[in-house]
Amino acid sequence: MAFIDGVKEKAKLDKKTIVLPESNDKRTLLAAAHILQEGIANIIMVGNREKIMDGATWLEIELDGIEIVDPSETPKLDIYVENLYEIRKAKGMTLEKAREILLNDWLTFGIMMVKMNDADGMVAGACHSTADTLRPALQILKTAPGCKLVSAFFVVDTIMKDMGENGTFLFADCGLNQDPTAEELAAIADSSSRSFKQLIGPRPQIAMLSHSTKGSAKHPLVDKMVEATNICREQYPHLCVDGELQTDAALIPHVAKSKAPGSPVAGHANVLIFPNLDAGNIGYKLVQRLGMAEAYGPMLQGIAKPINDLSRGCSWEDIVGVVALTAVQAQLV
Repeated sequence: MAFIDGVKEKAKLDKKTIVLPESNDKRTLLAAAHILQEGIANIIMVGNREKIMDGATWLEIELDGIEIVDPSETPKLDIYVENLYEIRKAKGMTLEKAREILLNDWLTFGIMMVKMNDADGMVAGACHSTADTLRPALQILKTAPGCKLVSAFFVVDTIMKDMGENGTFLFADCGLNQDPTAEELAAIADSSSRSFKQLIGPRPQIAMLSHSTKGSAKHPLVDKMVEATNICREQYPHLCVDGELQTDAALIPHVAKSKAPGSPVAGHANVLIFPNLDAGNIGYKLVQRLGMAEAYGPMLQGIAKPINDLSRGCSWEDIVGVVALTAVQAQLV
């Protein structure tokens, strides 16, 4: 069974309601039809019913059973407006501005649905930037209790079943924090450990990646990963973490024996923490495009409720996968 098939089965056991606000995108419509057909989640689409159904007809798909909420017609608009105003009034929000935002920014409307418990999670980003998705999520939902930093990760399912967790890895941060400090990298490692346990398997083994292994090179970037590893051990002693490690030392047992003998992680890593966003984003796309891997995300970790992003280059199949992952996350909130 492929990794994502197992996630779908988990999602079906306790079906959650996920908002898809990008109803003008054909990939979203295709994904919604397949999600309904497979029974992965209940779906709410934000938008104009006639346009959505016209799109379904053009694509020759069935959207029977889908809930469509038009912000201009829902009787809950006034409640959402009042709550958005209360949440943001200290930042200059007015009732008039809140109404304008909710009528025109469907991502914010979807997040308000999650805030008001009318939905369990939201997936967007097929035609919006990560900032467009993240900004209102942080403003309205805030960070999860005890979380120091919101970060982004990808679940990467490879054909290399003798590596990672039956070929599946968590890569972080690949979508949000551009140049995290050592302290922030340690927080990302802690959040990634929890996400791994939620979605992939019980034993996260975390590698703090570098172009150096155990002092083989000298550079401030190497120092940052060494410091991040030390902070992890001090502040998050429950983590199984090691660094700094080159990627081959992190993944390949015989390389690990040569470069990092005695390491509790080297040769067996399944959570890869990258030194900066350049490395993480380049790394996951190389594995996805050249290594024939499935990559789901960028998933967001550290927000109070499940709000997840998509790559603008995603397929409808990717959206289905992220919705399934979001539904599983929602089961654990």
